[in-house]
Amino acid sequence: MSGGVDSSVTAGLLVDQGYDVVGATMKLFCHGDEVPDRPCCSLDSINDARRVCDTLGVPHYVLNMESAFGRDVVDDFVREYARGRTPIPCVRCNTFTKFRDLVHKADAIGAGWVATGHYARMIGGALHRGVDAAKDQSYFLWGIDRGVLSRLLLPIGELTKAETRARARAMGLRVVADKVESQDICFVPDGDHARVIAARLGGDAPALAPGNFVRADGTVVGRHDGFARYTVGQRRGLPGGFREPMFVTEIRAASREVVIGPRAELLGRGVIARELRWLVDAPRVGEHVELQVRHRASPARAEIVRIEGDEIELALDEPVAAIAPGQSLVLYRGDLVLGGGVIEGARRALPVLAA
Repeated sequence: MSGGVDSSVTAGLLVDQGYDVVGATMKLFCHGDEVPDRPCCSLDSINDARRVCDTLGVPHYVLNMESAFGRDVVDDFVREYARGRTPIPCVRCNTFTKFRDLVHKADAIGAGWVATGHYARMIGGALHRGVDAAKDQSYFLWGIDRGVLSRLLLPIGELTKAETRARARAMGLRVVADKVESQDICFVPDGDHARVIAARLGGDAPALAPGNFVRADGTVVGRHDGFARYTVGQRRGLPGGFREPMFVTEIRAASREVVIGPRAELLGRGVIARELRWLVDAPRVGEHVELQVRHRASPARAEIVRIEGDEIELALDEPVAAIAPGQSLVLYRGDLVLGGGVIEGARRALPVLAA
């Protein structure tokens, strides 16, 4: 329980359904004097979660998971940026902190179910998109161990955000009903991820050192103050003076170069991902699926070209922009989540299709 409205209503709905509910708040990286209030990680939010549990008449516990969270989420976040990639810490948090470490805590007290306030649905033991397309969070859940799905409860996946707030008011959970939700990464509350990198690697880390903006052919067109401040698809902070809008198309960490180009150079016809995990029986090479390469991206159709171990390659029916290494590739069949992986790279030309 984060102290926000979603997890609070989740607990309330389960109480109404007759479950024996235990509220658990995870103490992660971001408690301290310099951290302002955030729904998922501040001391104020812990107190809000406790107040909600008091209102619902259920016990509340705070679990210290800082060490594992730092290792599995924060350290990975820093390593990925240092490699010129763009990680999604929420995916790592779900994969390791919530649906591995928290499940182990549930096992320790004999709890048969684990519930969260994610906008996604469990239908017939399989993970599906949430009803509210604007809030759907299934994209962040592909890394869950398949064995956990049979124990997973996602009560608010059938609701819109407005309906969730209305339920909170009806339950008397006034402390959270209209609480503003944070859009920030919990351990980067000020949005300055370079500060986190500097704290872990030092201010003179190569990822934060000056380097060149270049075109795809290597022509130098400007200087930047650290490639970790940029991501594929970014427009802000780039050199001007071009006849068409320019975007970051590639980050070359070894040479500290940030490659920029027009939108045409941002398009990919194929995508490769690693750390592949299936939440259903794996589809076959040659099958068509839908995929997302960003949380807010529209689904795109693609054909599976190759599956080798934990790596997958797909050919896109239509070009997709800003396929960023380090982001998640999530595969769907309609609303059903098939699985996902971490994007390794895009192919500008169409991959050779399966025979």
